[in-house]
Amino acid sequence: MKKELTCVVCPAGCRMTAEFDDTGKIISVTGNTCPRGKTYAESELTNPVRTLTSTVAAKSKDGCVMIPVKTSKPIPKGAMLEAMEIIRGLTVTAPVKVGDVISADFIEEGTNLIACKTVL
Repeated sequence: MKKELTCVVCPAGCRMTAEFDDTGKIISVTGNTCPRGKTYAESELTNPVRTLTSTVAAKSKDGCVMIPVKTSKPIPKGAMLEAMEIIRGLTVTAPVKVGDVISADFIEEGTNLIACKTVL
């Protein structure tokens, strides 16, 4: 079986083809112009991950504002809905600075939800 995908590691956007054996194991990856493409294809086809970006409500002196947040590293794609449910229930109190940890060990141990904007 073969699967085609486009590499997003760099701007080249290589069109790659991954070939699988009968057990679903990747036999080969072709079409990549650098080693990062092969690594990306293997990861994307076996355990796809994404960096999650969203907003969290923050209580400040100006009322309630939304602050942008993101995960400190990619999380499994299959955990996105669970992550958004958790984020929907979060509220923080100002002051919040860029880089502050909003939620430690978010979805996975070692992955934090961090603030991307300062709110005083």
